[in-house]
Amino acid sequence: MFGMIKNSLFGNTEKTEYILLSSETKDGVSFEVRRYDGAKFATISSEGRTFDQISGELVRKLLMYIGGSNEQGEAMGTATPTIITVYPRNDGVLSRRLIVAIRIPTIYQQSPPTPTDTAIKIEDRPGMTVYALQFGGFAGEGEYRAEALRLTRTLGETAPFQRKQYFCCSYDPPLKPYGRCNEVWFLQDEP
Repeated sequence: MFGMIKNSLFGNTEKTEYILLSSETKDGVSFEVRRYDGAKFATISSEGRTFDQISGELVRKLLMYIGGSNEQGEAMGTATPTIITVYPRNDGVLSRRLIVAIRIPTIYQQSPPTPTDTAIKIEDRPGMTVYALQFGGFAGEGEYRAEALRLTRTLGETAPFQRKQYFCCSYDPPLKPYGRCNEVWFLQDEP
């Protein structure tokens, strides 16, 4: 636990780089289209509990891993954002399945430390293009759902994005009191 706190306060924070393809405003809503390269991520998943019940616990486990709770005892710094993949039902309510991921910092991409928690997996994720909508404050399921609905309405029915999943992203440590940055990402269908 101390390693996680030390890493969060004093470790390097690396913001995941992307290529900005466009920045658009439609009906007063601003969003970006971005391209991210593929990378290795530390991931952990859950089924059966709601977003608000389990997301904080899963994020803590990943922060402990990158903070030194790994076989090498290596505090890696951190990379933002923390990405939570969610699966909405037809009525917009999130299913009780989610995957939390943190990108492995660049200097550890070739050979990530081995997790000691067997629930944590190292996953090689492909590159992706996303529609990204940014918003502030503390975000839970209700806030992410509201922003996802806003982005869905803004993009319209014909926009080429996957509707069976989306990403809830946070850029800030859990205890940051103000100036928080969150995003909803929709995965663009590849042509």
